Amino acid sequence: MNIYVGNLAYSVTEDDLRNAFAEFGTVASASLIMDKFSGQSKGFGFVEMPDNSEADAAIKALNESPLGGRNMKVNEAKPREQRPARGSRY
Repeated sequence: MNIYVGNLAYSVTEDDLRNAFAEFGTVASASLIMDKFSGQSKGFGFVEMPDNSEADAAIKALNESPLGGRNMKVNEAKPREQRPARGSRY
């Protein structure tokens, strides 16, 4: 299951994210979304957990819990929507 994690402090690292979710089971990947110009975290990321029951347990336990001084928003990630190409009028 792909899990959205928001409201992260800018100081949180991918390892911090991975370690928080690893308490509930196997973490296939943990990634933070970074600003392409500044290189700073945008304050959210995604965690992939292959076992849905472990992922559900992590979501329930970690939603609104503190990490790096801020309460995380944790829920199942929605599929990415197709967006039109930027700059095109047609």
